[in-house]
Amino acid sequence: MVNHYSSKLVEEAVNELSKLPGIGKRTAMRLALYLLKQDVSFSERLGNSIINMRNNIQFCKRCHNISDQEICEICSNPRRDEKTLCIVEDIRDVMAIENTGQFQGLYHVLGGLISPMDGISPSDLTIEKLTDRIKNENIEEIILTLSATVEGDTTSFYIYKQLSGFTLKISTIARGVAIGDEIEFADEITLGRSIIGRLPYENSL
Repeated sequence: MVNHYSSKLVEEAVNELSKLPGIGKRTAMRLALYLLKQDVSFSERLGNSIINMRNNIQFCKRCHNISDQEICEICSNPRRDEKTLCIVEDIRDVMAIENTGQFQGLYHVLGGLISPMDGISPSDLTIEKLTDRIKNENIEEIILTLSATVEGDTTSFYIYKQLSGFTLKISTIARGVAIGDEIEFADEITLGRSIIGRLPYENSL
């Protein structure tokens, strides 16, 4: 279907909006027309917030979560349990786990999962920085909270082997999260219970 626009400005806006995940041309057109109906200040605030986010967002130097400062609010919170470290794939998983309200420790964001098929090796992730944290911080337990997929299990096992020389408890979430499920899509109650009911990693081998 060929779209005919009476305005090149609208066409350009629709083309850019349609590049967003899950946004097709029809939805992009609805969004563009909605913006046209709003006060100019609304579009300015929206545009400025996106530009400000893109230009100023940082990654926490400690856990690699997104942050407004060098150290994120979770890492800098004195009420968090610094002895327990939750290992996650990406920032969406941090958000999902935080929404459960069941975990009060700290995080370490890997930035992906080991996947030879996609050309992602351990060196592409923050695994080396994780081992540095284990060496330099007073961590007693790490919780492997990765998706129940081949890539997730491969990454968990690799980390388990890398940390085998350290004296610390290595656990994994209980399989309330079904095989093949991704952490970010698990409902909050199931995910929360999976963290509370975590098991020694050795039991999952």
